[in-house]
Amino acid sequence: MPGINESRDGGDLAYTDPLTGLGNNRRFVTKIKRLIGERADDPAPFAIGIIDLDGFKPINDLFGRAAGDEILMQVALRLHAAMDKHSTITRIGADEFAFLFPMTFSEAAVSEQARMLIEILSAPYDLGERGARLSASVGCALFYVGGESAEDLVRKAETALYHAKRNGRGRVVVYTQEMEDAAKRDTRIEQALRRAVSAEEVQPYFQPIVDLATRRIVGFEALARWTDRDLGFVSPSVFIPIAEERGIIGALSQLLLRKASRAAQDWPGDLFLSFNLSPSQLVDQNTADHILTTLARASFDPRRLEVEITETGMMSDPASAEKIVQDLRAEGVRISLDDFGTGQSSLGRLREFHFDKLKIDQAFVASILDDRASEHIIRAILAMCEGLDIEVVAEGIETEEQAARLVEFGCRGGQGYLFGRPAAAAATMRHLTTFAKLPAAS
Repeated sequence: MPGINESRDGGDLAYTDPLTGLGNNRRFVTKIKRLIGERADDPAPFAIGIIDLDGFKPINDLFGRAAGDEILMQVALRLHAAMDKHSTITRIGADEFAFLFPMTFSEAAVSEQARMLIEILSAPYDLGERGARLSASVGCALFYVGGESAEDLVRKAETALYHAKRNGRGRVVVYTQEMEDAAKRDTRIEQALRRAVSAEEVQPYFQPIVDLATRRIVGFEALARWTDRDLGFVSPSVFIPIAEERGIIGALSQLLLRKASRAAQDWPGDLFLSFNLSPSQLVDQNTADHILTTLARASFDPRRLEVEITETGMMSDPASAEKIVQDLRAEGVRISLDDFGTGQSSLGRLREFHFDKLKIDQAFVASILDDRASEHIIRAILAMCEGLDIEVVAEGIETEEQAARLVEFGCRGGQGYLFGRPAAAAATMRHLTTFAKLPAAS
C-alpha cells in the first residue's frame, strides 16, 4: 500500500505484511525486543496492544474476499495515521493488528489511547456502492521490569484480549495478574474436561417440562453435569464457556446427546427430549448431520427431539443457522428459541425463522409478581406467540404463585425447581415409573 511501508529492518520483505504494507508479527516482536534491550539499564514502562476486529468474518463472508481485503487496507490506513512518530502499528494476523507505544507509561494512558483507536475504527467503511461497519476489541500489556521477554509481554496482551472478547465487543482490557491466574485455572479445567469427554464422564441430567394447567410432565431438558476426580463438581456455567472457547463443545455435545437419547428411549413415547445447541455449533454445517446420525444410532425418533438455540447463537451466522434448522426440521426435529428477550436479535427473527416453541427467560418469571414491566412483557410474548402459532414455555418457575400467574396469563408450558430439579438418568426413570403408578387426578 502506498505510504505505508514499515519494512525498515534491512529492507527484508520477511518483516512486511504484503496486503497492507505494515510490518508483520516478526517486525512487532523484533521492535519489542529492541526496546527492551534499549531500556535494560533503566526499564522505563512502555505499552503494547493487540487489536482484534469484531465481526470481520461475517462481513468478509457476506461481501467477499476482495471487499474484506479493502476493509483491512482501510483499517491499516486509519491506524497508521493515528500513530505518533514514536509508535508502531503492525498487522499480526488475519484480522488482528498490534501496536507498540514506547512513550506510554501507565494503564490509564494506554486504555485511553486504545479507546481512541476503537473509535477511529468504528466509522463506516466505503466499499463503493455499499458500506460496512465493525468494531474492535483491544488487549493491552505494560512492560515494567527488566527480565521480562517480548514473548511474555505479547502473551499478556493476548490474555487481556481474550478477556476483552469474552466480555463483549468494543472493549479495552489491560492485563492484570488476576487474568493470568484465571487463564491458568481455565487451562486446568480445559485439560480435565478433554480427558472427561474422552472418558465419557460428563453426564446429562434431566429437568422436567410440564403442562402448567395439569402439571403433567410432557418432556425433559438435558443439562450437562460434570464432577471431576480432582476438581470436584464443576458448574456448567464454568465449563460450558470453556468448552465453547477451546473447541471442545462439538465432542461434548455429541457425547451428551448420545447418552441423553439412549436414556430417553426408555421414557413413555409421548415425552420429548429437549437439547441445547451452542452458538459455535450453529456455524458448523456438520451439526445437523452429527445430530441425526447420533439419533439414528440410538434408535431415537427425531420427532421426539427439540433443539434449543439462543438468540445470540442465531445471530452469529444467520444463514448457517437457518440451514442447520432446515435440515433438522426436514427430519421432524422441533426447534425452540431459548432465553427469549435477553439476546440481540429483533422480533423480525420470529418471522424469518420458523420456531416451534419459545422459552421465556427466567429473569422475567422471577419478577413476575412484583414488577409490572415483566408482567407486561410476558403478556406481550404470549399474545405474539399465539398469533404466530408458537408454543411457549416459561423457565425458572420456583413458586406456586408464579405458576398460577402464568396460567392466568395463558401460558401452557413451565419449567423450574417447582416441578423438579435436574436429575440423573436413573433417578429420572424412577420418577417416571412412580409418576405412572400414581392414581389419576379426579
